[in-house]
Amino acid sequence: MPELHFEDKVALIAGGTGALGRAVSAAFAREGARVIVTYRRQPEFDGFASQSKGSAHGVTGVMVDATDAVGVARMIESILANTGALDILVNTIGGYHGDKRIWEEDLASYEQMMSLNLKAGFVLARAVIPVMIRQSRGWMVNVASRAGYGQSPGAALYAASKAGALALFDSLAAELKSYPICVNSVVPSIFDTPANRQAMPAADYASWPKPEEIADVILFLCSQQARIIHGAAIPVYGRT
Repeated sequence: MPELHFEDKVALIAGGTGALGRAVSAAFAREGARVIVTYRRQPEFDGFASQSKGSAHGVTGVMVDATDAVGVARMIESILANTGALDILVNTIGGYHGDKRIWEEDLASYEQMMSLNLKAGFVLARAVIPVMIRQSRGWMVNVASRAGYGQSPGAALYAASKAGALALFDSLAAELKSYPICVNSVVPSIFDTPANRQAMPAADYASWPKPEEIADVILFLCSQQARIIHGAAIPVYGRT
């Protein structure tokens, strides 16, 4: 990877204490960015913060429900008051629900998938884009899923929510063509997390992409070197 410079950047990593979010947050902190992560449970942030003390700036955490528009707006106001800018948004918030056919599903599961995988990205983007327009700079990356391309029997609600996320950020990129703001998605399949290992104990973990590898792709997409990449959905399937 070419040398990347983030010393003058403020990065908001939504879901920054999750399996992928931790790797993304650590990558930006390692490269000198000022990193703010969102989280829902204090022990998750405390554990991550203790691991990241050696980074250039460390990390700051905000406990917020990313689907709550009022809470997110207050968070953005606070970030701007403390840092004066917000250059990067990476949304790693998401959840999986499966193993049921559509006619066996309930509305609660539908609403959960749409909330985690689609609404959170919408609420965050809606709050951050006006800031980036005023600044005349910005980078946004949303984590989608290969399931969003369909053909996901037993995981239709998850697939539908991720398809919506792909369409949402693709449309957002088109709306922002006239602004110096880069909007892209990364599209993983199965990658190496404790939850995935537990769910698939007989799988070959060696073939799964690591969170750190996906984080490096996201880091690049938020760099000056990637400024010509806009409106893309980058596959990070590895050999899965």
